[in-house]
Amino acid sequence: MIELKLSSEFETALKQIVGDYYVLSSAVDLALYECDAETLDLASPDLVVLPGSTEEVSAVVRLCQRYAVPFTPRGAGTGLSGGATAVCGGVSLVLTRLTRIINIDPAEMVAHVQVGVTNISVSQSAKHYGLNFAPDPSSQAASTIGGNIAENAGGAHTLKYGMTGNNVVGMKMVLPDGEIVTVGGAYRDSLSLDLLGVIVGSEGTLGVVTEAYLRLTPNAEQVETMLAYFPDLESGGQAVSDIIAAGIIPCAMEMIDALSLGCVEQSLHLGLNLSAGALLIVELDGPKAGIDIICRKVEAIAKANNLLEVHWAEDASSRASIWKARKSAFASLGRIAPHGYVLDGVIPRSKLREAIIAIAEIGKKYRLPISNIYHAGDGNLHPALLYDREREAEVQAVLRAAKEILELCVRLGGTLSGEHGIGVEKIQEMPLAFDQASLAAMTSLKNSFDPQLICNPGKVIPNLKHCGESGSRSLLRHQLSAC
Repeated sequence: MIELKLSSEFETALKQIVGDYYVLSSAVDLALYECDAETLDLASPDLVVLPGSTEEVSAVVRLCQRYAVPFTPRGAGTGLSGGATAVCGGVSLVLTRLTRIINIDPAEMVAHVQVGVTNISVSQSAKHYGLNFAPDPSSQAASTIGGNIAENAGGAHTLKYGMTGNNVVGMKMVLPDGEIVTVGGAYRDSLSLDLLGVIVGSEGTLGVVTEAYLRLTPNAEQVETMLAYFPDLESGGQAVSDIIAAGIIPCAMEMIDALSLGCVEQSLHLGLNLSAGALLIVELDGPKAGIDIICRKVEAIAKANNLLEVHWAEDASSRASIWKARKSAFASLGRIAPHGYVLDGVIPRSKLREAIIAIAEIGKKYRLPISNIYHAGDGNLHPALLYDREREAEVQAVLRAAKEILELCVRLGGTLSGEHGIGVEKIQEMPLAFDQASLAAMTSLKNSFDPQLICNPGKVIPNLKHCGESGSRSLLRHQLSAC
């Protein structure tokens, strides 16, 4: 393993840019940045730098280019694919000081923000104008807009309102050579090259976004939220498919299994039905006129699929309680095992029942408890493989089972990621979904933005020579036979 050696001259220059307080180098400080929420892959940066403006980001990046030092953009570290982990060492470029909501324009329904603001704070700031920011990942209270843009984050309500990429109209970013550019703007620009679709979801490998113009959505006139229990996941999954097939587009459809349901109830005591095999949340919104008819249709479809019990939220408080059951599901799994490996595969909705059955068989094969949490409406699966990281056999089982689940998703006509990204976690599986010509095109795009290959290197594109290579930091997944 080749260790990167950073000169004292380089560190001193960084301190001159951002101030001594915002350059971290002690072992204790660096350990706090050795991974994101994907905790299997650990790699400590050599330095942590916290710039306070776009200009400081630019100056830091120019310095990294001059010294050929890799840098990895980072927000709140809530990502689940290792995208913010400095697998090649160098600088962890942390953007959490960029926390200004610069402007809310209610007439144009656009928010101009720095990328260190949290997802939920945008909607809180826009609430006064009857607006919200539609993407709502489970981590929305902590995850930052920069991370949402990097991973093209989704959430429960993207079924109707789209992913982050559908709700970004412009951004300011620093290219890997330090140049500051603006892509798009406060309004859609149809006259210039549309690079938003290239940058959103590029996982910080093409540059560092520092500001964003976000499309805001009017709050719905009426919202109805249904909590339904089914005897098993298969019945709930079929209900999801039938609702969409009936031409109904809820703003959200979320499903959790009995394992997750039990953990949530033990943690929060919400009065959930522990005899059920699946819990399905369906949220409908729109004009008051006609929404009652749609609610009745949804409930009728649920009843045709072995519905055990149904409840409709009576007010905002009971709606929040229903969503608390979903938003708290992952955190509650700590009652079963100290670690959880959360996957992010996508399948066609029509294959949901088939996928549920197959994932259960994979869990049995590797003797792993698997909690199933789904953005069911758009086929985005989040199986959580529960294990103890201190037990090598369990880690190997998790890696093998995860690979089989991703292979299953691709085989069923889906893909590797719906919102968590590829990062380092799924880089070895990229050839499952993309042929060599496609991977070569991705490499060419990366090289055009970042010819020195210093901007979040070792991510997304599998151009490593063999399984054990990932920059200069040896990762646990590469040391085990699951590779």
